[in-house]
Amino acid sequence: MSETAAVEERVEDQTDAYAEGSLDDPAGVEAAVPAEPDLSPETPRPGTPAADVLKGRIKVADEVVEKVAALAALEIPGVADLGGDLERAFESVRDRIGVGSKRATQGVQASIQDRQVSVDVTIVIVYGHVVMDVATEVKVNVARSVSRMLGMRVVEVNVNVDDVRLPGQDAPGEDAPAA
Repeated sequence: MSETAAVEERVEDQTDAYAEGSLDDPAGVEAAVPAEPDLSPETPRPGTPAADVLKGRIKVADEVVEKVAALAALEIPGVADLGGDLERAFESVRDRIGVGSKRATQGVQASIQDRQVSVDVTIVIVYGHVVMDVATEVKVNVARSVSRMLGMRVVEVNVNVDDVRLPGQDAPGEDAPAA
């Protein structure tokens, strides 16, 4: 075996041993199981103050809530787009002239008051889906996502269905390539 091959084999053995966690055992006989760190609330890390003792504020901007709500609304099957007619027309013009990109919060407005959130969502439904079912799913998913991701109490989600996307109707900015 050449010297290079021997070195490569030792490096592979060490890499395998490291991946298995057996480097602690010089003989390599027994693989060491990495101990899970105890991060329970009863035993805080040394030098780290508990969350209830630590002072400071956390402020979440309305735009963060709006982005989370917009993504949650778009997850629902049957939602074609967000925003009212005027917002979608403005985005279409902006896309055609190549200025900027689509706002992630288009069609969503949020208001935060004392860790309580109210959200207004304007959606476009895909033709063939039951409007009330899609709107209800949007309402539930927006409330669940905002509550889970931001830790805020959602007190109100208003869903406005502004339009229906017809079959064969392309979304703005999805023009067919010129032949």
